This record gives sequence, structure tokens and C-alpha cells, in this order.
Amino acid sequence: MRFTIGFCIVFSLMFVGCTFTPGGSSTKSSGTQKLQVSGSSTVGPLLSEIAKRYEKKHPDVRIEIQTGGSSRGIADAGGGIVDIGMSSRDLKDSEKAGRTQWPIAMDGVCFIVHAKNPVKTLTLKQLKGIFTGKVTRWNQVGGPDSEITVINRNAGRSELDLVTDFFEIEPEQIQTDLFAGENQQGIKMVANDVNAITYMSVGTSEYESQHGSPIRLLPLDGVEATVANVGAGKFPLARPLILVTDSRPSALAKNFIRFAQSTSVHDLVEGLSYVPIKE
Repeated sequence: MRFTIGFCIVFSLMFVGCTFTPGGSSTKSSGTQKLQVSGSSTVGPLLSEIAKRYEKKHPDVRIEIQTGGSSRGIADAGGGIVDIGMSSRDLKDSEKAGRTQWPIAMDGVCFIVHAKNPVKTLTLKQLKGIFTGKVTRWNQVGGPDSEITVINRNAGRSELDLVTDFFEIEPEQIQTDLFAGENQQGIKMVANDVNAITYMSVGTSEYESQHGSPIRLLPLDGVEATVANVGAGKFPLARPLILVTDSRPSALAKNFIRFAQSTSVHDLVEGLSYVPIKE
């Protein structure tokens, strides 16, 4: 049984119970057109709000969304499993053949700790040391005498690619205590462990910290981790949020993507603490 986005997505920055049927191309049944979407959990909450607004303007369209990571969205879109993939990174050279990317917003990746952690800032050398196992206790970087809990991101998450590229290390070099998949999972894990550290979407982290989550966003290389600094091009770890299609998307997919890129949804982009792109 399929559920429309209005019923399958509960907006708390999480996705639960949403399903789609593999098959790829948009379908038309009993006067209703459908788009199937999969991919990044960073893009997912934003696109769900955009989809709701689009469906109100186009009552004959239903958009089904499922998360699972940027790599999944890119693969699904290129393989014809879905109409549109979601990714929180640019396409790699190896992924560009037969695919087109469409930017809809900008975001950054920051490091977060528990709000009660007294460590207010870490140097790039200290951060790299923590994630590669050279620094294992908080008192080595000015904090309490307690062991650091390193929460890594699962393979296929764009944050993992960005962080390993930034520190010029391989994913297997990260000394991991726990793994986090969806953004909300990582934030909850840090919120429940005063000794934890992980890396996360700036937009999602800023939103959650402003709405009661006991987390702190650490500055990176002297730049505060804020959406404003991402938008100004100042934050060192920034990335595009994109939609991905095959090289010949349907007319319906193109129309929805144009809407997602338009000024008509800038309030939704800003409402989730991301940076709108110019139309």
C-alpha cells in the first residue's frame, strides 16, 4: 500500500513509515500523477515541505519520499528506481554519466558536542586527532578527564565524504565508537552523552540547538558554525543540497524541480536553517 507524503511523513525532521514501490518513472493512475524520490536525510525534511506545497498547487500530483543517504538517492535516480534522488553533496565524476544535478539550497557540516561539555573550541589538529584515535580523552584538549565517544556517520552519508576529504584521511582511519545514520539519530546520541562528538549538518544542528536539543556547534578553523556564515561563503565545510535525475527527466519531474529551485519556497529553505540559492 502506498501512502502520500501528507500521511507518511511526520515533520519532526524524521521520516517514519514512508514507502515507495521500485519502478522509477512517474505514473498516472485514476487521474493522479506520482513522483518517487529517495536519498539524503538532510534534504528529505526540506523536500517534504516543498512537496506538500507543490501538492496543494497541483492536487493531481502525489510525491512519495524515502530517505537512506545521498549515495542511495544518486544510485536510485541513475538506475531508474526513482524519478528524483536527493543528495547533500555534488555528484562525483564517476556518477555524472547519465545523470543531471539540480541545486536547491546550501548547507554546511559542523562538529557538535553536548551542551554541558566545557570544551568550546577545537583546532583542526585536535579534531583530526580525535577522529583518528590520537586523542582519546577530553582532558587532552582542555576538557574533563573522561573518555571521548566518537560517533561516526554510516557509509554512503555525504558528511563522511566531506569530513574525510577535508582532513585528507580515509574513512577506515576514523576510530569509531558508535555509528549514526539519519541526522536525528546522531543529534539524539550526542544529546544523551556528555562525552560524545560527531559531525552533522549545520542547518539541522542549528535548528535543533535553537529548539531545545542540548548540543553545541563548534567553530571550525575560527569560523562559527552558523547558517549565516555558510550563506556568506565563510564556513570551511559547505556543500550544496541537490536533486538528481537521469539525463532525460519527465516533464512532471522537471516542473517539480523548477518549483523547488524557485523563490516560492525560499521561506521553507530558511525555515529549516538552510541557505536559499538564487533562482
